Amino acid sequence: MDYFDLFVSLTTTIFLCSLIPSSHAATSTISPNQPLADGGTIVSPGGVFELGFFSPLRSTNRYIGIWYHNFSNSTIVWVANRNSPVSNTSGSLAIAGDGNLVVLDGQQRVMWTSGVSLKTRNTTAALLDTGNLVLRNSEVVVWQSFDHPADTYLPGMKPGLNLLTNENHQFTSRRSEDDPAPGKFTLGINPDRSTQIFIWDDGEPRWRSGRWNEQIFIGVEGMLAEYIYGFRLNNFALENVMYFYYNPFNSTPQRFVLSPAGFVEHLEWQEDSNSWQQIWAQPVTECELYNKCGNNATCTNGRNDGDSPTCDCLKGYVRGSEGCVRRTPLQCERREGDAAGEKKDGFYRIEGLKLPDLSDWVAGSASLSQCEETCLRNCSCKAYSFVTGIGCLIWARELMDLHFFSDGGNDFYVRLAGSELVEKKVKVPVLLIVVIGLPALSVLGCICLLWIFRRKLRALLKRPKRQEEASVNPSTGFSGVPVNEEEEGSDGKRTESTVFSFETVAAATSNFSSSNFLGEGGFGPVYKGLLPGGQEIAVKRLSNSSGQGIEQFKNEVHLIAKLQHRNLVRLLGFCAQRDDKMLVYEYMPNKSLDDFLFDQNKKRLLDWNTRYNIIEGIARGLLYLHRDSRLRVIHRDMKASNILLDDSVNPKISDFGMAKIFGSDGNETKTKRVVGTYGYMSPEYAMQGLFSVKSDVYSFGILVLEIVSGHRNSIYQHPDLYLNLIACAWKFWTEDNVMEFVDPSMRDSCLLIDVSRCVQLGLSCVQDRANERPTMATAIMMLEGGTMAHPMPRQPTFAFERSIGETVSTDQRFISGNSLMTTMVSGR
Repeated sequence: MDYFDLFVSLTTTIFLCSLIPSSHAATSTISPNQPLADGGTIVSPGGVFELGFFSPLRSTNRYIGIWYHNFSNSTIVWVANRNSPVSNTSGSLAIAGDGNLVVLDGQQRVMWTSGVSLKTRNTTAALLDTGNLVLRNSEVVVWQSFDHPADTYLPGMKPGLNLLTNENHQFTSRRSEDDPAPGKFTLGINPDRSTQIFIWDDGEPRWRSGRWNEQIFIGVEGMLAEYIYGFRLNNFALENVMYFYYNPFNSTPQRFVLSPAGFVEHLEWQEDSNSWQQIWAQPVTECELYNKCGNNATCTNGRNDGDSPTCDCLKGYVRGSEGCVRRTPLQCERREGDAAGEKKDGFYRIEGLKLPDLSDWVAGSASLSQCEETCLRNCSCKAYSFVTGIGCLIWARELMDLHFFSDGGNDFYVRLAGSELVEKKVKVPVLLIVVIGLPALSVLGCICLLWIFRRKLRALLKRPKRQEEASVNPSTGFSGVPVNEEEEGSDGKRTESTVFSFETVAAATSNFSSSNFLGEGGFGPVYKGLLPGGQEIAVKRLSNSSGQGIEQFKNEVHLIAKLQHRNLVRLLGFCAQRDDKMLVYEYMPNKSLDDFLFDQNKKRLLDWNTRYNIIEGIARGLLYLHRDSRLRVIHRDMKASNILLDDSVNPKISDFGMAKIFGSDGNETKTKRVVGTYGYMSPEYAMQGLFSVKSDVYSFGILVLEIVSGHRNSIYQHPDLYLNLIACAWKFWTEDNVMEFVDPSMRDSCLLIDVSRCVQLGLSCVQDRANERPTMATAIMMLEGGTMAHPMPRQPTFAFERSIGETVSTDQRFISGNSLMTTMVSGR
């Protein structure tokens, strides 16, 4: 063979080999001319998921399924022909003549089809990196596996309830681990549109999640907002479809599975063990089984595992032939003559409950008292509850599926006849009181004395050493004495403040060198420092001329040490030696928001996505302060300079010197000491001293408008319209011209729908009346485009009271003694 013949032979061989499909270059599509035979697979473009034929454990039947490509390839997340397996390996997945995706056996019989009506037959199928198998006609998706789920809920799936046709896309369990055929358990959204997730057992309720309150399902015990971060309820009023979807907060693979035994499990992949770890499961106790104790009865779990639950009738109810029934008829249910002279119906509060099923949401009842009045006006109303993030719920039907939470739950107000609310007094003989009471009091007094002595002794033994005798912390390299300000953070860890010596702080800041000076606020100058262990810090040193004295210093030390959240700045410790008072924080390399936002050069670094994330981060930090922390806190000085930015430009709320711990009833509180900053204070707070969580909401609204526009509210005036910031926002929003309100430096990077949503949110938060402003939970929902829509904002009156041509100059200092903000107003 000459060289020419050898060359032709090698070239032909290479060409023919190139026509043979390689497993390392697997395709992600199926076309009409290229069916997928048993033994072959397709892989999503990013190599995340794989599709092909498989056989379950201890079975020879063949099914088309989807599994993870690079790991856990035995984990099947979707099955096509669940009811009709192929009995041998002669099957194929193909595009039929009518354009549908079909599973064929060896005799070319159709075992499964996508079953859609198509106008054209030119279709292809593709497997996406989300795990979704889609059938496309040109670029239009005409069918997708995500709309026909099996037993696995993956990120990005949107199975839900069609509000027009009532078609409900539900998950269905396997018959068994060896048989992927549909089992008897299904999971989906309740058809009554109550935003609840149900598990049904052959069509009968087995478990329910409780309503969605914009953060959690209120019927799931121990479900934390941090845990379900990433879950969303769509805008079903706009889309006419109700569904939940989620995007994991990290890149770790995770899925929800409805098991053959009827449990919904949250599983997360663990690389170190190469296995799925169960994070969460429901139901886990007998009381979580639907209506375990029957109507009008509560279920209480046993103290120990294996103990039977306890069933009790609600107060005012007794056991009857058909469960618990009302003992005394309500006054409104009896004839007028029979009820004359009797005490009116009232409500009995039960704490820590999973609220019953079949509730009705009442629009317009914005408080607990209004909700009670609504229920009293309706004789068929048996109970009510007011839930944060949801509002007023009433029950006009049987009270079903109640059980006590061991921790958490909601307050539930059950309606009773007046006679049921009268506490019966038990008469105790005087002699019995003397015989039993006096010895008991003596013993109690001795115990109290011993306890006081023991506490004083422990305090004496635990008294901190002098600062010069403090040991060096090996983790940070600085000397410090931990003080007894421990509190459990949101991550479950114990936190504490540390007392720094003056020498340590001075050395860290190079004796408060001007080269380390970062700026100055109402508290005093701030310096950058470096601890011996290499940790960077920011030191706030109380100025002698500062109006924020020892009270604010103590407030911040005691308060912020007990608050732990990703959007709150972390206090490392403090120094109170001689006349010096200093606070030591984690260092924020990007300083404060106002340093970027109001600087003509730096503001260009804040594109729209960054600003949107800052808005959302501030909102989540405020929600934690107002609702999710064990101390309900009102910040009272929310402003751009108190929002610090870390190295990733994530916002952290700082400066808690003015903050107040608030009561749990949510009512207003009045103060004679109005503190804050001009331009951020709500009208009722600045003029009447009334403050509540809605005061912070107002300040947040101002921040939103400042972030969108890039202008400072307190000094801004439109050069042509002579309107302040709020008035400009209102004008451009009502005229559908919000892009004119946007900071020109980032106008090209934002979408109209996102800007409109933020401006509407800002205007809703700066409403004149506090009760017309949203809560922070609702604000977050509005940011995410959710369905708990707040009413359209009204024109803010105070924003339009300034006359044309009038400007305001401010002197933002605090007066020591009464903490009143001075505002010098002058016309020009």
